[in-house]
Amino acid sequence: MRTVTMPGMHLVGIDPGLSLTGFACVRVCAEQPLSQPELVEAGVFRLDRRRSVSERLVELERDVCDLLGRVRPVCVCVESLFSHVAHPRTSVIMGHARGVILLAVARSGIELIELPPAEVKKAVTGNGRASKPQVQQAVVTQLGLASVPEPPDVADAIAAALCGSRRWAASVLSAGTPGRAPAEALHSASFPR
Repeated sequence: MRTVTMPGMHLVGIDPGLSLTGFACVRVCAEQPLSQPELVEAGVFRLDRRRSVSERLVELERDVCDLLGRVRPVCVCVESLFSHVAHPRTSVIMGHARGVILLAVARSGIELIELPPAEVKKAVTGNGRASKPQVQQAVVTQLGLASVPEPPDVADAIAAALCGSRRWAASVLSAGTPGRAPAEALHSASFPR
């Protein structure tokens, strides 16, 4: 999924997974960081389920590094780990994928924003417990997309990028200069309302 461009800075949202990892790149206007971000590209990395976990992690790391090298973001937004008592194995699996993504981001020297899942959902839908279809519809509405992002991992990555872009913009404005904001400001900035 690709759209058109305006001058600005790229931010990437990633929805980690060991089968499908959603990614999205949004552009934020450098002169007006709180303006509506524009979708540059979005999609999924499809990892072969027949391969071992370690082989999929190597493939995921390669895909993430290629994405970061291609879009050259100022920051990457990744949801923090969510654990559900009924599905503890999912948390462990997601932890593997998140770890590889965080390592790739750290090695690249790009700022990282970790976002609680409920914060991402609330930022795009107004409800921290929104369903996947609600998140999909919210990103369609906010970005004026022609169709619903599929699979839902793409919409989750777009939502992370949108949520993170608001936090990043607020930190840039509080720091007083566009560009890379200090890591402390990224983690303490509040969302514009």
